[in-house]
Amino acid sequence: MSGIDVEPVDEAEADDGGTDDGDHTIEVTPTESVGERETVSVRPSEEDIEGPDYVLYGGKGGVGKTTMAAATALDSARGGVPTLVVSTDPAHSLSDTYETEIPSEPGRIREDVPLYAAEIDPEAAVDDAGFAARAQAQGEGAGMFGSLEGMFGEDSPMESLLGGPMPGSDEAAAMQLLLEYLDDDRFERVVVDTAPTGHTLRLLQLPELMDTMMGRIIKFRQRIGGMLDGMKGMFGGEEMPEEEPDLRNVEELRERIERLRAALRDPARTDFRIVLVPEEMSVLESKRLREQLQEFGIPVGTVVVNRVMEPLSDVTDDVEGDFLQPDLEGCEFCQRRWDVQQSALAEAQELFRGTDVRRVPLFADEVQGEGMLEVVAACLR
Repeated sequence: MSGIDVEPVDEAEADDGGTDDGDHTIEVTPTESVGERETVSVRPSEEDIEGPDYVLYGGKGGVGKTTMAAATALDSARGGVPTLVVSTDPAHSLSDTYETEIPSEPGRIREDVPLYAAEIDPEAAVDDAGFAARAQAQGEGAGMFGSLEGMFGEDSPMESLLGGPMPGSDEAAAMQLLLEYLDDDRFERVVVDTAPTGHTLRLLQLPELMDTMMGRIIKFRQRIGGMLDGMKGMFGGEEMPEEEPDLRNVEELRERIERLRAALRDPARTDFRIVLVPEEMSVLESKRLREQLQEFGIPVGTVVVNRVMEPLSDVTDDVEGDFLQPDLEGCEFCQRRWDVQQSALAEAQELFRGTDVRRVPLFADEVQGEGMLEVVAACLR
């Protein structure tokens, strides 16, 4: 069979909160010949729509995290679950994957299913939060949270006490927005396409760093407040209010961070999924990522091995139809790559023993558009 173009066929649509009862049918057209159109049917999931509140995909850049996140979110929404898929990766590709424009703030991208999406723009988030002017005044690299007056209001205790911003304002702004989206009552499930490994780890470090820093600041403010109250009592004057508005803002953010930390550490609420390709370097980096996540107390629930040179029928029974697959008998190149992949797969199975390992085949065509995303979703079930 030659290469294929995959186009979704709108045979049946579900209501906003409903599901399709029949198979999802995709029309497949051979690209090198003209003939009758073949069909590929994707059976909807028979699993209970109950699942984790949060699904996070992480891993090395270019392994297919965006594809997995997009497929998972579409499958979840087709099950009637109001689902948000959000990308924190600066190199966004959700728009290309869904073949539709993705807004910078959560917006509904499908009318027939409750699917929402957002691509966080770290630079725009920094500007919106009010970080930019201060960061320019301080010079490059001058703030982990950028200008803290943007996060906590002008004349905030953190701004005045720390004397200005700290490194990584863009990541902090992304974290701020992500916290808001995870708390949004509109969504029953949030699927996160994280940035490549290094960025993801820095993002995950922020709750710990913010919690430590804010805890110290709160204690310091409380001590200073007690001292000032004593001084005012000695020399006369009005008592300070028990809790100033800016301090309440800090407490509120701290509580939100605590909820996020608890959610990430709860395997019943969060499934952190590492995506890799069947190559030794990718397997080793995924091992390091899991070890670093374990240091944060975040369990890895699923490992997804993408672009495996095997027939789709070996991975899932939910897809009916023919797909072009590597010729492992007549193609020496395919045989060599298969040997490399088999070695990496065996290593991954050993390293991630006890973890749910799922495989997604290498397709001849790019995974783009609803039809192919449904095929990938079937592999992830």
